[in-house]
Amino acid sequence: MRVFKPAEIEAVATFGQRKMAPRVCIIDPKRHIRTFLAEALDELGFIASECAAASELPALLERQLPDLIVLGMPNDGVEAGNILKILVTKMFDGQVLLIGPRDSIIVNALRQLGEETGIAMLPPLTTPFSADGLRASVATLLPQKAPPSPPVDVAEALKAGWLELWYQQKIDVHTLAPRGAEALIRMRHPAWGVVPPASFVPDSKDPQFKRLSDFVVSRALEDWHYFVGQHGPVDISINLPIGFLEDPASVSRLCRQIPDHPAFGGLIVEIKGAEIIRNLDLAIDAAKRMRFHNIAISIDDLGVDWPSLSELKSFPFVEIKVDREYVTDCADNRLKQTVCRSILELADKVGARTVAKGVETRSDLVAAHEMGFDQAQGYLFGKPANAKKFARSALSRPVTVLE
Repeated sequence: MRVFKPAEIEAVATFGQRKMAPRVCIIDPKRHIRTFLAEALDELGFIASECAAASELPALLERQLPDLIVLGMPNDGVEAGNILKILVTKMFDGQVLLIGPRDSIIVNALRQLGEETGIAMLPPLTTPFSADGLRASVATLLPQKAPPSPPVDVAEALKAGWLELWYQQKIDVHTLAPRGAEALIRMRHPAWGVVPPASFVPDSKDPQFKRLSDFVVSRALEDWHYFVGQHGPVDISINLPIGFLEDPASVSRLCRQIPDHPAFGGLIVEIKGAEIIRNLDLAIDAAKRMRFHNIAISIDDLGVDWPSLSELKSFPFVEIKVDREYVTDCADNRLKQTVCRSILELADKVGARTVAKGVETRSDLVAAHEMGFDQAQGYLFGKPANAKKFARSALSRPVTVLE
């Protein structure tokens, strides 16, 4: 019987309502299959672990009790049978999902064996399967998308190593060629799974914000070196608050960390347009000073407040990113197009690059192209992914736009 620590009591109660992330153990002898399934289930909200063989399972079950076992089919089924026996011995009370060919004798025999020994067997997932098929198979286990309550403490997350940077590509609107990537902060919590920034990023006045910003800078530059080693250099942009620029020590530390590497094309620091507008003198001065250290500032999430920038005598910002609110579904919305075109005219006047955020459909992309954006970013080109997955998927194949 599992004994819960006091700190876990509330979490267990909440888990009964399926608000917390369920755990899954993927068992398959082939590493690439385990990796594929782990990433697919991770996107659905599971916390995934892996086993290559039955011999590894007892130790894993001692460390944690998964809610779901996903079991691929070895050639003869003997290994899978041993796995079921281990689950019975360990009194596993979760569910098992078998993956194998339709009408497979081995799959049917294993399902029958599992049911006879009291294991909750889900209907088998037949191969080949789609993402929708996998989702349907585990639908009863999918967690509700509720944020942690209370919010996760950033100091704890930093100490425990739960924070990650995920990357989303920027695409040349005219050629569909990759044009760098934006780093996005995420937390991989041991109970809540992947947690979005809104659930843990503190107010900019919080003392932990400085440590969080330092983490983003350091990890992004580490990942840049990783990308260079895997596929070549990638232009990276990071998100920082305007408060970061108010601390000379933080700015100086950032400048010292910039790689002295011939392939490094520079770092872009994205700061929200509303923050820049409220602190124009600070942002302009910082942009002028930082560009001598191969660092540029991008104005992020600009919208209807664009006129506040139209009369600037000095415009040292390299890029303007239009808020997704005015890009998504803009093809048939004249008001959104008016805002976009006004910002594009401003960018043309000051010589800044433009990025359309929130490009979700081909119609969005066509509209961005027709209006004259330089780059685009959004789910049409792929969801954000951790550094390893981003390097393996986004950087290793040409950009395609699905119908």
